[in-house]
Amino acid sequence: MTLPIAGLCLAGLALGPLAAAQPATTEFPVDHHTITRTISYGEMSRFLATVNERGPLTVTVEGTTVKGRSLYLVHAARGGNPAFRILFYAQQHGDEVSGKDALLYLIRDIAERPERLPADVDLWIMPMMNPDGAEAGTRRNGAGADLNRDHIVQDQPETQALYRVVRRVRPHLAVDCHEFGRDSEERHARGWIAYPDITMDGVNNPLFDPEVIAAAQRWVDESAAVEKAAGHPFMRYTVGGMPPEEEQRHSAPDIDGGLNGVGMYGGLSFIIEAAAMGGPHPPADDLARRVDAYLALFWRFVDGDGHRAEDLAAVERARSRPLPAFIPTNYLWVNPGMTVTRFPVVEAATGRVLEIPTANMMTTMAVKSAMPAPLAYAIAPRAAAAFKPVLKRQAIPYEELAAPRRVTAEACTLLRVEDEWDDVYSRYGGRQIVRRETPTVRELEPGTLWVPLEGEAAVRAALVLEPAAMYGVYQYPLFHALTAPGRSLPVLRVVGPAAR
Repeated sequence: MTLPIAGLCLAGLALGPLAAAQPATTEFPVDHHTITRTISYGEMSRFLATVNERGPLTVTVEGTTVKGRSLYLVHAARGGNPAFRILFYAQQHGDEVSGKDALLYLIRDIAERPERLPADVDLWIMPMMNPDGAEAGTRRNGAGADLNRDHIVQDQPETQALYRVVRRVRPHLAVDCHEFGRDSEERHARGWIAYPDITMDGVNNPLFDPEVIAAAQRWVDESAAVEKAAGHPFMRYTVGGMPPEEEQRHSAPDIDGGLNGVGMYGGLSFIIEAAAMGGPHPPADDLARRVDAYLALFWRFVDGDGHRAEDLAAVERARSRPLPAFIPTNYLWVNPGMTVTRFPVVEAATGRVLEIPTANMMTTMAVKSAMPAPLAYAIAPRAAAAFKPVLKRQAIPYEELAAPRRVTAEACTLLRVEDEWDDVYSRYGGRQIVRRETPTVRELEPGTLWVPLEGEAAVRAALVLEPAAMYGVYQYPLFHALTAPGRSLPVLRVVGPAAR
């Protein structure tokens, strides 16, 4: 549901008349190089009112937050039927601001110079995903939830609004904008600060189409030259401990975050993180540097890299690709040849770039276990009320059985959910450990949800529902409550019809 920005009343909240085609005034500096404080929700709202229906821009409200603030959606297109759809969204974490600030400058530039938007680009922007957290200066939203862990169940109104846009727009390319601390306590203890001004990574879940993963990696690899030309050090997105002893790796392959959550819809998807200085006295140009680094990447996505037709074709092929014969259920980053990487850091006292040799930089996605793909999933009636909203939000077709159906299926017994950090494999908490049982003939009760693994939604269904997956829905309280150690999970793997 998209609602116009002018004269809107949503869910009893009067948002007030926001007239269209006003002069494009801003309450933030004209030159983004001089910005020293982030743009507030109120300033953003007033600015968006001035650009609504100006040139190629339309501003609507896609929903409201837990505390009733508007979630704005900006659409930019120069008419006709532009072929390539791009979605930018920022500030899922309320205290990570520069992506949103850069997007507002991008919107301002398009309003002032519409010709800068290529005619073949259909651009959609959600500049502030978490206004409640932004106003409070907190990572989480008004309900205390981390929105970037809500991309499976979509329990929060902010995440639901994002996926309404994703389902409607079907972006060929999406970008999720974040920040990370450049001078963490661990780096400070060693006299270091992080090397890059900005980092980036692409979709990496091993069930995704390899051609799309390769195209995303091309974008990442070629961004270093773009940022260098703009005066910014760049690295592929990396998290982890301090080299050389501790592990470093690229972005997590799980689907609970925006990178791979939006990536489940078959398009190119990226995460970008700008490096923010902390401490009591960050440099005066810190925010301006982050915004400038972001803008270099945003404009590159909008302008294209010479491979737009190839990317479009790759996405369309991925969306019609049948589900592979095997579903990966446990995967992680590894360094298979124990390659030594020279990992860059900046020496805080001198500003020199140091290269720390480490064999703990994990650069290859490895599948540790995989299961044959079932024909369908069957969700027990006792769990139907919990799963129906997720299936609808993820656009996964299902049938609610009106009569019994005999099938051959295998159950998975929950052994435990591990909430602790795994020090051996450097894995997040929320791991569901299960045992697959021998397939047997079963009679499914009326009220069972039948989810066939067919069509474009098959990949999403497998990633969301697969009971043998190490990271699935049972890490969430609502679904965790549906089972217990020693009990079968409520989702069956249907492997065939009943034997005759």
